[in-house]
Amino acid sequence: MRKIYLAGNWKMNKTFQEADDFLYELGEYLEEKTLRNVEAIICPPFPYLELVTDMAEELPLSCGAQNVSEYKSGAYTGEISAEMLSSMEVEYCITGHSERRNIFGESNSVVNAKIKQLQEHFIIPILCIGEKLEERDAGKTDEVVLSQLQGSLKDIKIDGNLFIAYEPVWAIGTGKTATPQQAQEVHKLIREWLRENYGEDVAADIPILYGGSVKPGNLKELLREADIDGGLIGGASLEIEGYIKMLEIAGNLK
Repeated sequence: MRKIYLAGNWKMNKTFQEADDFLYELGEYLEEKTLRNVEAIICPPFPYLELVTDMAEELPLSCGAQNVSEYKSGAYTGEISAEMLSSMEVEYCITGHSERRNIFGESNSVVNAKIKQLQEHFIIPILCIGEKLEERDAGKTDEVVLSQLQGSLKDIKIDGNLFIAYEPVWAIGTGKTATPQQAQEVHKLIREWLRENYGEDVAADIPILYGGSVKPGNLKELLREADIDGGLIGGASLEIEGYIKMLEIAGNLK
């Protein structure tokens, strides 16, 4: 049975105490429950990374960062390097999220540089790609997705060290979500692009996650699609009850 990945992206949410309380409850659950073919990943704000990495030493939990600098080191006030993340034993890092692209103006070339930094320090990038509503309405979904793949992965070698997350921008934080069929169409497109550019083995091995208002009510149907390997979950990962419910749904999938 394929492995399912559920990555909770907390974005800029939670006080330290709220984060600690969430992780305490999650830790209790993980101590009692054996997750079957499911990997739990929490991507907290930078100040809380060590809360997660400390837990990950003893529990089946992985830690991801939400961002990284494209620069190796130096006079870049407020930036966090891949080397810093690696020294904290962070395993994953989100790159190319639509909020970074659209609010902070990150281009494919910037995302590309970040991926190279992460791979140099053996951190697995979770590369986000996806179209805006006006692009979907104009029939440009495939064009946008393929352009982001090509630009973000230019000169990047993939050897089982990358995740891809398809996140239609129009479904992030809106309560809307792509239907399982719509999501599968794009996931299949991504898989075919990987096959053409990196070969059959890489295409089969790379997890492709869906993000965009994923919640307990729609997770099961999304995971039943052939090319959806899990979720990059925003708002629904902020409440411990909902996140645990999604772990159980994924663990019970047949």
